[in-house]
Amino acid sequence: MRVVIVDAGGANTGSVRHAFDRLGIETRLSADANVILAAHRVVVPGVGNAATVMRRLRELDLVDTIRTLTQPVLGICVGMQILFERSEEGDVECLGLLRGRIAKMAATKAARMPHMGWNRIWPSHSSSLIEAGDVGAYAYFVHGFAAQPTSDCIAIAEHGAPFSAAVQRGNVAGVQFHPERSAAFGARVLRRFVEREAA
Repeated sequence: MRVVIVDAGGANTGSVRHAFDRLGIETRLSADANVILAAHRVVVPGVGNAATVMRRLRELDLVDTIRTLTQPVLGICVGMQILFERSEEGDVECLGLLRGRIAKMAATKAARMPHMGWNRIWPSHSSSLIEAGDVGAYAYFVHGFAAQPTSDCIAIAEHGAPFSAAVQRGNVAGVQFHPERSAAFGARVLRRFVEREAA
């Protein structure tokens, strides 16, 4: 099993690799298109903002590579956000693998921004990543932009308003939370991603 983490310049690549290491799963960090294309599973991490990550992918000439992947792909945090068509964060065109756009979350008296810390997730329908038994599971979030729940949403969380905590369409999936920092629940999500059948 070759799990490749795309070297998109995110600060969380080390912690993502350690999370897989704890599961006994070896990973490779790479920005080489041929290595990514040959992987059995591809992870797109991201910390910072969508514009920076997309700029890095364009500089590396990896945008079309990721768009054409047929093996299971998992985007994490900003890596999930760039799976969509566009992000308000920098008003940037993204990968377009999922329909919709990423919007800034509205702050309220009860919901400070950015959204940081533990929050519960609620499965919206069954998938290979999020199961019915995960109802109310706690996941760790750090973000100020989010996707509205759509038909691709497989789990919802709420911070001021509902947002997509996890999405999946075909071989492409994403989690807004950080599974590498989400304790046992996050570990289950990563293991399911590795063990899921290719689309």
